[in-house]
Amino acid sequence: MAERFGGYQNEIYLHGLGGTKPPFTTDPTRLAESARAVLTPEAYGYVAGGAGSGATMDANRVAFGKWKLVPRMLTDATARTTSATVLGTELPAPVLLAPVGVQSIVHPDAELATARAAAALGLPMILSTAASRTIEEVAEASGDGPRWFQLYWPSDSDVTASILTRAKRAGYTTLVVTLDTWTLAWRPRDLDSAYLPFLQGEGLATPLSDPAFRALLEKAPEDDMPSAILRWVSLFTGTDHSWDQLPFLREHWDGPIVLKGIQHVDDARRAVDAGMDGIVVSNHGGRQVDGAIGSLEALPPIATAVGDRIEVLFDSGVRTGADILKALALGAKAVLVGRPWVYGLGHAGEDGVRHVLRSLLADLDISLALTGHHSIAELGPESLQRS
Repeated sequence: MAERFGGYQNEIYLHGLGGTKPPFTTDPTRLAESARAVLTPEAYGYVAGGAGSGATMDANRVAFGKWKLVPRMLTDATARTTSATVLGTELPAPVLLAPVGVQSIVHPDAELATARAAAALGLPMILSTAASRTIEEVAEASGDGPRWFQLYWPSDSDVTASILTRAKRAGYTTLVVTLDTWTLAWRPRDLDSAYLPFLQGEGLATPLSDPAFRALLEKAPEDDMPSAILRWVSLFTGTDHSWDQLPFLREHWDGPIVLKGIQHVDDARRAVDAGMDGIVVSNHGGRQVDGAIGSLEALPPIATAVGDRIEVLFDSGVRTGADILKALALGAKAVLVGRPWVYGLGHAGEDGVRHVLRSLLADLDISLALTGHHSIAELGPESLQRS
């Protein structure tokens, strides 16, 4: 599998002999710029924007820059593997597609295109509660591919239980509960455009197809969509949950449960005490709290404190193969990647997502080899130097 990933480089060069170039850039630092030309200003702003001044988005990238890889030579790294097992899911690489909602504003095929691309590479897509396609439709598009489900925890227990039941029946194996977005942050790009896609009916496939949610409405969404939209927004945002409510999720989900949005060691310890199976060290890609620490800064102390008792995943700011190596060396079991493949979706649908992911996986594979490692398991703090 690793050979196939790195082989994407040779494939590109060989196609170049026939005059064929990649459909768009392989440089992750240029993806946002190129996607801006193909997306509407509102869609681009929604994907690319962050909370407040964008300081936390910047902090995520600065945090990666503080760590440098230290390559080793003559390690016989020709034969190597990027494979990993994460919460019982065997993966060709420790990479998951982060939950991203309202993909219909980026491409008409939305989550279906993303699911097909992820499944083709054997990577889990984490389906957002705020998806533009139903839980069941995305499961069908995923085929035999691994799939996880992300929950924006509604304030209504019956609706929550119904959504979780549907996800289980559709073959989603792991539940990722996002904790840091119980209300929307102050996001100037969206505010300046007065643009919230949910109010325009985007990203509502989950509730509009859910029997428990529909039972709360006086009229079916087909007869009164504005009322249905406002009812969902009231359930979906504005209510913060508490640690003592976690047993409700365990009661309705018999697979692994992961808490996403952990940035403090004490919260990581509480997740362990609550019997959770994993956490995602994440600041939501800088979309929720302005002026927060870079997510990678939070990772080492959390991994040291709880990494032997719970699976620690990482999210926020991942762009390159080197970024993945750094996060793994600092204690993450796997990483979640978001914006880059969303830009790929905007460029070319399923093919665009696949191109971005294959580029990232090739970069990971080649970087693993050139730093002198045979496997992901060999990475550790000694692989890095802090500058």
